[in-house]
Formats: sequence, structure tokens, C-alpha cells
Amino acid sequence: MSSEPPALETRASFLVSQLGLQSAQAFTAALAPLGLTPNRYGILVHVAREEGRTQQDLAKALGLHRNSMVTLIDDLEQRGLVERRRHPDDRRAYAIHLTPSARDVVSAASRLADEQEEAMLGRLSADDRAALLAILTRMVDSTGFQPGVHPGLGKHGPEARR
Repeated sequence: MSSEPPALETRASFLVSQLGLQSAQAFTAALAPLGLTPNRYGILVHVAREEGRTQQDLAKALGLHRNSMVTLIDDLEQRGLVERRRHPDDRRAYAIHLTPSARDVVSAASRLADEQEEAMLGRLSADDRAALLAILTRMVDSTGFQPGVHPGLGKHGPEARR
């Protein structure tokens, strides 16, 4: 006795995966002319929202090993997007700041993110958008992933919080 499997379009995990992949590919393509990838954009947004954090604090917030953070900041520094400054309270640490050109790049990338979000959610009412965001936020919280951390940065599951 064989039963047919449920249609893929009835499976939430398939639909989330389908939308996620399409969204990731579109955002990657949109950022390419700016010389950014989604994960680098994510780091720049974290720096922009709280400039002057140490590399170590940033690594902890993103769930990254400090050596990985050094490599990422080296890359962004070589591109002229961030700069390391001596931390005012800890002479052994560096505070990470955006450069003026990074502010322009982050602003342009954020406009692209807004456009992509509008293209994806444009047919939803404001109430539906709010409900979807609330549901997705609860789902992220329940999985143990770190909110606001790009999945392309490394470990982000429950083990990254330890």
C-alpha cells in the first residue's frame, strides 16, 4: 500500500527554502555592483548600528571565532570600508568604525534591501507583513539561531551561543 507524498507547496519548510534561496540569489546579484556580498553587508550594518565596538565584541555578537573576525575585518579594511582605531578604554583593543565611503555603500545597499523586500512583500497588506515578520521572528528564536546574523558568516545555531 503506497501513499503519495504531500505536494511540496503544502510544506512550510519547502516554501521557506524556495523563498530564501530566491531572495538570497537576488540580493547577492543586487549587491555585486557595490562590491559586497550579503554577509559583508551584514557586518557593515552591525558596525553602523554600534560603531566603536571592539573586534572581540563584534565577533561575539556575530557568533564568530575571533580569528575569523580578524580576517573579515582585514578584508573590509583593505576595501576601505572600515578602519581600526585604538579603543579609548582598552589600549590592547581596536574599535571598529565605518569609513565615509562605507556609509555611502551601506546606504546604497540598504536601499537595495528595501527594494527587494518591497518586491517580495508588495502584495501583502501592512497587517500581513507584520504578522509574517512576527512569525518568522518566533521561528528564528525557537531554532536558537542568532537574530540579525547572516547565515553565511559561520556557525549560528545553538552551539554558537555557548
